Amino acid sequence: MPEALEILRNVLLLIWHIIKLTWWIFLPIVFLTAVYNLWLFYVKNKFLKNVQYTIFEIKIPRYIEKSFKSMEDIFSAFHSIQISTPNFKERLTEGKIQLWLSFEIIGDGRGTSFYIRTPNDYKHLVESQLYAQYPDLELIEVEDYTNIFSSLLPNKFWDIWGLDFTLVQPTPYPILTYPFFEASKDEKTIDPISSLMETISKLKSDERIWIQILFKPVDPKDDSCKKEGEKIVNKIIGKKESTERSYWSYILEFLYNLVKAPFEAPEWEEGGGAEGSPGLMQHLTPGEKDIVEAIQTKISKLLFDATIRFVYIDRRNAFSRLNITSTMGFFRQFNRLNLNGFKPYKPSVTKGKWPFKKQKEFWKKVFLYKNYLKRKFNSDSKIVLNTEELATIFHFPINVVEAPFLRRIESKKGEPPVNLPIEG
Repeated sequence: MPEALEILRNVLLLIWHIIKLTWWIFLPIVFLTAVYNLWLFYVKNKFLKNVQYTIFEIKIPRYIEKSFKSMEDIFSAFHSIQISTPNFKERLTEGKIQLWLSFEIIGDGRGTSFYIRTPNDYKHLVESQLYAQYPDLELIEVEDYTNIFSSLLPNKFWDIWGLDFTLVQPTPYPILTYPFFEASKDEKTIDPISSLMETISKLKSDERIWIQILFKPVDPKDDSCKKEGEKIVNKIIGKKESTERSYWSYILEFLYNLVKAPFEAPEWEEGGGAEGSPGLMQHLTPGEKDIVEAIQTKISKLLFDATIRFVYIDRRNAFSRLNITSTMGFFRQFNRLNLNGFKPYKPSVTKGKWPFKKQKEFWKKVFLYKNYLKRKFNSDSKIVLNTEELATIFHFPINVVEAPFLRRIESKKGEPPVNLPIEG
């Protein structure tokens, strides 16, 4: 035992000696890395502060005869805002990043409203695509509805609760999407948004439900979701992953076979392509086939990075969690046991733990509320959704939704504006 302690002591002394001799080499690297990251943070925020935004309130016609596919086509068109990955100079000097859109569902005692917040650069694209698919709706430029509160929340009059959502499973697994709701019982389409409309219709005058869906096209150089999806599918069907062999592996294999050649026939490993047993899909269970087809469908469509945020606001002296539970139920209906679903992103939930529980809850609420006001994209809770998934979560209620207090246009208006820009 004393010998072991002596060895440990000598090792620690050696490490300390090395640190004393080399600290001056690593300290500048750590310092410069910190300065570089702070600079990137500064120029990125400067870039975002210079972006001008427009907020549209969407007035919905009384009768919507369009299917979910119309909204999916709109999301597909919005993928055109994708920019090429900013180069080093653009990131370092301009702070350039991909901008995003925000689709928002707002509920209070007066009913339900739909809003879009868009950078002015994408304003004409938003107008043209929405009017192309829904010529009877109206887009009205309005002030930010969040201005109704003159100070930050929570305060002594108002309390809030909220969170950002993340996915239960890895991103290649899809949530339950609109084809399932269209093929529902008795050949009657069920609109998943109807449950949210019912919850909002029961809100008191001081209660508010705010839902925010931020989305932007996946970076063109980021194919991690597709690669992960292919890997999961290959594992399920038993297909061997393709392997890229290095030059040295071929030399070592050649030398190995050269040595054993006098005794047995050489064996050469095949590289490159992936292989699997023919007709392997036939041996999968129905559940496995559903998973494979669902993943392949998701990764074959246009993909978006997304942040989904939910905030509930009410007066402190009447704060009730019943409407929180109901709204969480709206998101749970997209969950599927063998595929994917939504769950709270724990660091974002406005709940504190001992010690300093109340203080932690207060600052988490302030932080979440600020993120909502700024429409801040949360990279930590970022999820990847395709056009079909986004259209399932956010769409305009179809005729089957009978919830009261849904703010609709009572009569059809005329043609879209004659000066409406046409995207080339």
